[in-house]
Amino acid sequence: MTAIEQAQARPRGTRLPRRARREQLLGAAQEVFVAQGYHSAAMDDIAERAGVSKPVLYQHFPGKLELYLALLDQHCESLLQSVRTALASTTDNKKRVEATMDAYFAYVEDEGGAFRLVFESDLTNEPAVRERVDKVSLQCAEAISEVIAEDTGLSRDQSMLLAVGLGGVSQVVARYWLASRSGVPRDTAVGLLTSLAWRGIAGFPLHGAEGQVQGHH
Repeated sequence: MTAIEQAQARPRGTRLPRRARREQLLGAAQEVFVAQGYHSAAMDDIAERAGVSKPVLYQHFPGKLELYLALLDQHCESLLQSVRTALASTTDNKKRVEATMDAYFAYVEDEGGAFRLVFESDLTNEPAVRERVDKVSLQCAEAISEVIAEDTGLSRDQSMLLAVGLGGVSQVVARYWLASRSGVPRDTAVGLLTSLAWRGIAGFPLHGAEGQVQGHH
């Protein structure tokens, strides 16, 4: 039984610790926002999904936008940490590329559909939303670019261009893979994309060495 189902099984009005209540409300809000989009979602729907009264919901979040932004912050941070973990998971450069690609595929494949709030929001005209989405894309690119710059000796600006390209390709292809219900298994899709990216990135010379960026550094 999920946390939301457990909460709904309790009599309405049952008190939860503040942190637990907040997580419960965020879980309910995610389900509603992913299913309906921001504009069609109503605070009534979210309160009902969480099994609480609207006053309880408003005690934690003063409005729908604040609730949406709290979710966006949570899931942007989750993506960033996944990318950083992938980059730190190995010192083999090809495996780093593969792990980073897979981080994006895993993110979009998550059954909660949180990636839709980040990459497919119907509220991108809201400055606070656009700022967060742009920020996480930039932070992921910066994390990737640090590794590229360290290994190749390319300038920061050059490394960022490559990193933005790698991150952008990863999330666009991962979203297409999911939306198209592709018959290609995830590990095969990641392997194909890794091969495409690696053939390009491996051509840059390893910093301080004659050879190319091959495997371990």
